[in-house]
Order: sequence, then structure tokens, then C-alpha cells
Amino acid sequence: MTTTTSGLTAVRAGVLDYTAAWDEQRRLHDAVVSGESGDTVLLLEHPSVYTAGKRTEPWDRPMDGTPVVDVDRGGKITWHGPGQLVGYPILRLPDPIDVVAYVRRVEQMLIDVCAEFGLTAVRVEGRSGVWVPEDDRGPARKVAAIGIRVAQGVTLHGFSINCDCDLTHFDKIVPCGIRDAGVTSLSAELNRPIPITDVLPVVETHLLTITPAP
Repeated sequence: MTTTTSGLTAVRAGVLDYTAAWDEQRRLHDAVVSGESGDTVLLLEHPSVYTAGKRTEPWDRPMDGTPVVDVDRGGKITWHGPGQLVGYPILRLPDPIDVVAYVRRVEQMLIDVCAEFGLTAVRVEGRSGVWVPEDDRGPARKVAAIGIRVAQGVTLHGFSINCDCDLTHFDKIVPCGIRDAGVTSLSAELNRPIPITDVLPVVETHLLTITPAP
């Protein structure tokens, strides 16, 4: 399913292998760079996979031989898989390129999505992504991750939000290289099932907020 609003196209790509999604990102990136295509966001779910960004250290990786795909985004290692909604915005950023401002827009979009379900999420100074603040249930917990790359003025990679995924997948790694904080999901925090099918349309309604102001 594909929808276009105010020049931004959202593509529901279903369940897509990570390497196939990476190939499609690069194809779209080339098309946006050349002007053959407008800004596009792929929204999908991956089969279980670990991906390692450029800042991943050897000790961040799983010790049990679990395969890891090395990728050219920023950040460290993370997990993608069933129950996690992944978004890959392929957007042209205006000159002068402001990557930090783009990341802040993505963070705010994810905070707003969490709020729609009744979950308060925040930024944490010095850490990327979106977090549930420390409370009587434990330390700050990451509910959504961000890892991006900008090439030729156009973004790649993007964000993921944990809906109703099996959080034990994160136990094999040091998620995003952060040892003193946990990982959570919308379902775990709200004590009710929040499947991708519920989150997907809400994310779509907020996507325009990540595009640069005209």
C-alpha cells in the first residue's frame, strides 16, 4: 500500500528481509538524488536480524555466533525483527545540511506517536532515540531507536519503534552500546498488546513532521 501526502510518499512494505530493504533504500536514494523520485518513507518489519553501525565495538556484538549485518549508518548495534516497526525515510535535506535538526524531528515524531498511545517518552541528553524516563519500574528504557546516514544531501536508514516484540533478543547484545539502560516496548510499558497494525497508521499520520520546513 502506497500513499502520498504533501509530496511525501509512505510505502507499507510488509515483512522484508534486511538485505532486500537495504537494496530498495539504495535504489530509492539514487532516484531521489537524481530527481526521478520524491521523498519516500519505507515502513516495514524485518525477520530477526542484528545490524551494526559504524561505531560498534567488538564487545557490543553477540558472543554466541549470532550473525550480524554491518551497515553504513551511524550508531552501534541493534536488533530488528517481528513486532518492531521500522521506518526508512529517503528525504532530500535542504542546504545547509543540518543532520542534528533532522534527528530531532525524527525523535519528536516518535515521542508524539508514543503519546497517542498514552505513553510519555522523552529525549535523554547525550543518547539518541526515544526513552521512557526512569521510574519505580527501573532506569530509563529505550522504546525507539534512530540511526541515519546522509549522502548527497539525501537521508538513508532511519528509525525503529518497539511495538510488541520479544525483548529477549536484546539480551545478546549491548543495544546501541549503552550498558546502563534497558530496552522496552509500547506493549511492555502499557501492559496491553500494541501490535504493529495499530502503530503503523499512527506513524503515517505524523510522518510529515520529519520533513524539512519549506
